[in-house]
Amino acid sequence: MERLIPVKTVDDILPEYRDTPVQTFFEYHNFRKPFGSYTDSKMLIGMCMDKRIHLNIPDRFAFTIRTGGANLRYSAFNVSYAIAVGGVRCIVLIGHNDCGMVNLYSKKDQIVGGLIEGAGMDPEQSEDHFRNYAPMFEIDSEIEFLLSEAARLRKKYPKILVAPLFYIIEDNQLYFLDEG
Repeated sequence: MERLIPVKTVDDILPEYRDTPVQTFFEYHNFRKPFGSYTDSKMLIGMCMDKRIHLNIPDRFAFTIRTGGANLRYSAFNVSYAIAVGGVRCIVLIGHNDCGMVNLYSKKDQIVGGLIEGAGMDPEQSEDHFRNYAPMFEIDSEIEFLLSEAARLRKKYPKILVAPLFYIIEDNQLYFLDEG
């Protein structure tokens, strides 16, 4: 986790994110600033669906898309809609430590068995489901995936500010990533 940049005070906000919704987001989540009131959201949060992640933000502050690993590749139209119709001008991607999308193939038996037992799929259907979808969602490294996803979104939406952030489960804090 040597690429994490702690954000404990406003002075720790990276210059490119000062006076933007990213700064306000850190103020709410990390610093527990009292909530403001919002009618419009200028930020989209793309984050992992992991139930251990809880953000401290006010209602209507941001659009939120939760997917395994914060992978927005298969939510492209939702992102475009939030920008075009919702007025989003900033995307925050939030990955976290101990992500279940890392090394999915090591969890194959658990996933296939869980689909058979919990969802009622037959064994062949469950195997096919895993084989078809695991390659789309597996990530090698939480941090490297976040950086590559941020680069992809910056290229696709050049006028949109994109901030890759990292959430540590154990301390419930957000961190910047050293992109250098």
